[in-house]
Amino acid sequence: MHNGVGSNHFWRTIDWDQPWLTPYRARGQAACAALDGGKTVAEALDSIACERRPKLAAGPVRFVAPSPLPERMAYEAFIAKTACVPTRDNLHDLFNGLVWMTFPDLKRRLNELQAAQIEQAGVAATRGPMRDALTLFDENAAMWQAPPLLADALRRRDWHALFVTHRREWDAALPIVFGHALMEKLVRPRKGITAHVWLGGADAALDDDAALQRKPWLPMPVLGVPGWWPANEDSGFYDDPEVFRR
Repeated sequence: MHNGVGSNHFWRTIDWDQPWLTPYRARGQAACAALDGGKTVAEALDSIACERRPKLAAGPVRFVAPSPLPERMAYEAFIAKTACVPTRDNLHDLFNGLVWMTFPDLKRRLNELQAAQIEQAGVAATRGPMRDALTLFDENAAMWQAPPLLADALRRRDWHALFVTHRREWDAALPIVFGHALMEKLVRPRKGITAHVWLGGADAALDDDAALQRKPWLPMPVLGVPGWWPANEDSGFYDDPEVFRR
């Protein structure tokens, strides 16, 4: 085994049958099989990326073992310059790599915007509003092309209308979990896990700087999504004011 990655088998904690992992299931299971065979996360991701390897200006993306970055070079700037994604042996970076392969255009655009902000403002103690917004999207977003009734209820935080009254409307469209930190949290599901929902699909526009800095997404406890958690079949699930806040 490389780097002790096989010693804790952290990837075996993932339940690939969970509905929020549907877009990532096939690649995720292939990566986990490679991990079972002794590869590191970087090697596992790189071995399955051939058919959908994202391309940056610097070339096709490769997943590489983490190493010290050049002095004062931020992680996102390093990726933009080298097309190499430093990848640790943990769930967070495994999910990040799977998102790169599943939504390559969106991940590439996020990296371009991050790198442009770094080039413009340099690396400081804080990211600044634009980089902060981009990071929040990258880490914790869910994208949802919601029917109008549901989108309106989410904006009003009318949880009963959203999840109970208009429950049948959910058959038309379900959210897509995009943020890799959100995916990592959902490995151990708990009621209060909340996504930052972008009311748009994978082709969501990320070019409106002013809109992004206003963080135009909406909080939603993801285990409230119909069909995503057995307990929410009981409408009383949504009566918890500590989670479903107005």
